[in-house]
Amino acid sequence: MTLQADEVLDAQGLSCPLPLLKAKQALAAMAAGELLEVQATDAGSWRDFESFIAQSRHQMPAREVRGDVYHYWIRKAGEQAP
Repeated sequence: MTLQADEVLDAQGLSCPLPLLKAKQALAAMAAGELLEVQATDAGSWRDFESFIAQSRHQMPAREVRGDVYHYWIRKAGEQAP
C-alpha cells in the first residue's frame, strides 16, 4: 500500500473495542483531511472498523492484512457545517 499516513496508531495486542476507541481518540486530535493508519492484531477489528466507517463521515480508502496485523487507513472527515 502506498498511502502516506499523517499519524500511525499502534494498537497491536489490544482487544476489542480498544483499537477502535484509540482510533477515535487519535482522529479527534487530527485535522480534517489527515490520514490515520491503525495497526491492530484483533481479528474483530475488521468488522468494528467497517461498522464505524459506515456510521461516520470518515472514509477508509484502504485496509489490508499483513500476516497477523490488520492495517486500516482512515481519512478524517471535514468539519460539519453549522
